[in-house]
Amino acid sequence: MSVSHLLADADVYAMGSGRLVAIVAALTGLIGVAVGGLALARSAGRPSTGTGTGTGTGTGSGRRGSIIAVVAGLIGIALGGLVVVTADGGLGTGNGLGGGVVAMAVGLVGAILGGLALTRSRRTAERSGTGQ
Repeated sequence: MSVSHLLADADVYAMGSGRLVAIVAALTGLIGVAVGGLALARSAGRPSTGTGTGTGTGTGSGRRGSIIAVVAGLIGIALGGLVVVTADGGLGTGNGLGGGVVAMAVGLVGAILGGLALTRSRRTAERSGTGQ
């Protein structure tokens, strides 16, 4: 095993710009999924348990969280798409192509969850008569 062979293997573990942007995009999309899931659960508006103030556990409309989820999901999709478009090689070349594809998928899920939560929060607001 020569020194040049060992140096060539070191590039596999190097953090290039493609990999870094793909990781940031995937994490941004994952934040969108988490916030969107929480907003969707919160927008369900669970009924009161009859204890305390009578407001129940689903007091918030989840509107702010759903907007954050949509925006984070769209940012994840955009950054992932940027990585996919600018990747020089195919999968396994270290340019972040796989991470970009994953980031686009996770960002799409986050945007969809946020959109569903936003739609549900609007319906809940219209039913309760607060109308935003």
